[in-house]
Parts: sequence; structure tokens; C-alpha cells
Amino acid sequence: MPSPRNRPKPLSDSEINQIAAEIAAGRPPMVWFTSAAVGVPEGRSGKVLSLGDPSDGDFLQVKPTGSKDVLAFSPVEVTLVKPVRPAKPAPAKAPAGAPPGRPGIAPAPAGGPPANTVAPTPTPREDPPVTQPTTAPKPAAPAAAAEPKPRPAKAPARKAKTPEVTITLNGTAEGEWTVDVVSGKKRTVRGLAISTTAISQAAKILHPEVEEVVTGILEAVRRDQQAKVAQLQAELEQARKLLTELGD
Repeated sequence: MPSPRNRPKPLSDSEINQIAAEIAAGRPPMVWFTSAAVGVPEGRSGKVLSLGDPSDGDFLQVKPTGSKDVLAFSPVEVTLVKPVRPAKPAPAKAPAGAPPGRPGIAPAPAGGPPANTVAPTPTPREDPPVTQPTTAPKPAAPAAAAEPKPRPAKAPARKAKTPEVTITLNGTAEGEWTVDVVSGKKRTVRGLAISTTAISQAAKILHPEVEEVVTGILEAVRRDQQAKVAQLQAELEQARKLLTELGD
């Protein structure tokens, strides 16, 4: 983990605005992962495909190079500055003035013969043959099997966060039903009207306890509506009677 002194700086507001502008123009910007990135090696590149809600913290949706997954990262885990690769060291040069070596020619020592003098080849001395007792050759010891080196453990792949979904069902005394859907922190459906028939069928499918509660509510609404119909019919009959009397 980087020390507080070496901790990378998060993206500034202007850099985040620049990323948003490039995404809107259809040009996902390239970023590089810092030492604070979890599950991705430092210096690896990726493209920012979209931006989420900054209040979530990890709101930059980035697809690392060579990967098919889109992961969420915070502004401190990526940077717009491409890291500088360390330069390879140059091969060592021979000191100036040193003559190239030649096979068979010995270097001239101080005060000795010229440098181009060929060193004499020593004549091999012939030793009398030595008779050794014949012994069966020992079998060569089998070479020790090379133990496979353990592979370094891979960092766990970072999974994209799945937003929580909240569904709220609202009903009125008049028998009107609406539904609200919240995905994460964003309300995707607000006040969508649902028929009473659909509510009754959904309650039967969900759970017996849900069906019992919804059925009780529907029965109460049905009784209220029946009472209202009876009252309206009584008022209608009274109005017709009055109309008939006025006509006579």
C-alpha cells in the first residue's frame, strides 16, 4: 500500500469534466491505473466508458485493456497522465585505445616481443599407457526433477457493483394503484398506474401472506364502492321521483 507521501492524487474536477465531454462526443478517454487501484496492476491502461453518481465513490466505469469486464473505480485509482517507462541501460563500451583481441596472438608485455608474435603451441607429452582394471560403469544418478515454481497468486477480479432495486406499491381508498421503482439511488419508475386485476393476480403469485393482505384491502375498497353505488342509486331514484312530480 503506498505511503501517504506517495499516494496518487485523485482526478480533479476539470479532468472529470474533460472525461465526461469526451464520452459525450463518442470518444472514451484512455486512463492508466495508479498504485491505489485494487485488482489491476499499476500502469495498465483502460478506457472510461461512462460516469455514474459521484456520491457512490467508485463512479468511473472503466474497461481495462485486454479485458471484457467493465469495472467501477474511484478518481484516485486512475490518472490521465501516461506513466513513463524506465529506459533500458546502454551496453558497456570497451575503453578507448584498447586493441581488439585476436585468437592465437598473446598481448605484448612491457619490454617483451612485438604484439603480433604468435605464441608457440606446446607439444603434448606422451605418457606411458596405464593399465586400469576393467570395472562396470556405474549408472548415472538420475537428475533431480526440477520442482515447478509456484505461480504467484492472482489478485481477485473486481466485480461490478449490482444496484439494489426497491419496488413500492401504493393504493388509495378509491381502488387506484400505482408503483414506484428505485434502482440504486435513481428513481426509474414514478407513479405508474396499475389495474386492480393485475394487483390481485400479482398478489396470488408472490406469497400467501401478500395475497391475504392485498385481498383484505381489495375487499374493503369493494365494500366502499358498493356503498357509494347504493347511495348514488338512492339519489337517482329520488331525483327521478321529484322529476315525475314536477312533470305532473
